[in-house]
Amino acid sequence: MDVLASGAEQVVFCSDPGSGLRAVIAIASTALGPALGGTRFHPYASEDEAVADALRLASAMAYKNSLAGLDLGGGKAVIIGDPRTDKTEALLRAYGRFVESLGGRYLTACDVGTTNADLDTVARETRFAHGRSEVYGGCGDSSVLTAFGVFQGMRAAAQHRWGTPTLAGRTVAVAGVGKVGSWLVDRLVADGADVVVTDVDPDAVARVRARHPGVQVAADTAALVRTPADVYAPCALGGALDDETVAVLGAEIVCGGANNQLAHDGIAAQLVERGALYAPDYLVNAGGVIQVEDERHGFSFARAEAKAAGIFDVALRVFAAAEAEGVSPAVAADRLAEERIAAVGRLATIRLPR
Repeated sequence: MDVLASGAEQVVFCSDPGSGLRAVIAIASTALGPALGGTRFHPYASEDEAVADALRLASAMAYKNSLAGLDLGGGKAVIIGDPRTDKTEALLRAYGRFVESLGGRYLTACDVGTTNADLDTVARETRFAHGRSEVYGGCGDSSVLTAFGVFQGMRAAAQHRWGTPTLAGRTVAVAGVGKVGSWLVDRLVADGADVVVTDVDPDAVARVRARHPGVQVAADTAALVRTPADVYAPCALGGALDDETVAVLGAEIVCGGANNQLAHDGIAAQLVERGALYAPDYLVNAGGVIQVEDERHGFSFARAEAKAAGIFDVALRVFAAAEAEGVSPAVAADRLAEERIAAVGRLATIRLPR
C-alpha cells in the first residue's frame, strides 16, 4: 500500500530476527500530544495487511483521544505473529526498545493479543509503556472503564431518544460478553434493563448467566440481531454493522464497545434512514484509553472514572450536533474531533521560551 499517501506522520518498521519480532508502529497525529494507542499482536496474512491495520487504527485513536478531551495524539502498533505461540520475553523487550527509540512520540498500551503483564515486560526497555499491572503502579484492566463509558453513552442515547437517561425496562441485546461485554451486562442489569446476550465462547455466556440468571441467551449474533430489542450493543469484532445486519436491525439505539463497528462509511447513513440512533464507537468506548492515560499522572481509579463519566455529556453534544446539522452522529463526532485537533493543535505554533 502507499504509506506516504496515508496522511500518517510517521510509520516505523521494526525487525529483530533474533527474537522473531516483526512490527509496525504508525503515528497518525501528534497535534494534541504524544500518540497513544495499543499494541495489537495478530497473525496478519501479509505485511501490507499489517500496515493497513496499523494506519487505520492509529487514525481512529487520534479521533478517540481528541473527542475524549485528552492531550494526546493517535498511534497504534501491530506485531505480526500468533500471540499464543510467538510471544516471548525477548520479542516483547525487543519491541520495547523500538518504542523507546521514538523518544516519547508514541506511547503504547494493551490491545488485542497483549496483556497488562506483557506491557510490564515491554516497560523493562522503555519509559513509554502504559496500561501496566496494578502491582507495578499501573491502571490494570482497562475493560472496566471501557464498559462504564459505553454505559454512559447508552444512557445519553436513551436521554436523547426517550427523554430519560436510564435503560430500566428496556431490552438490550449484547453481542459479545468477553471482558467489556460482561462488565456492561453488570451495569445494565443493575440499571433495571432486560438483557439478551450471545458469544462464540459458551464459557463467557455461562459466566454471565452465573452472575445474572435472568439474562436471556440468543443462539448466535444473527439470531440476536433479529431479537426484538430497544438497544443493540456490538461488543465483539469490528465490522459488526454491515448491510445485512442493518437491514434486519430493529433496535432504536446502537451503542456498543467494539471498535470500528461500521463495515463501510455508508452504514452510518443507513442507520439514520432506519431511524436508529448510532452512538459512535470511538466516542463511547474511550473509557479504556482514559483509564490508561490517567496512569501517566499516578493512577487514581476515582479520577479516571470521573473523567470517563464525561462521555455522557460528549455523547449528548454529538447527538445534538448531528440533529442540528442534518448529518449522522458518526459525521458529527468526526467533525467535533477534527475541530479540537485543529483548534488546540494550532497552539503549538505559539513558541515558548526554553
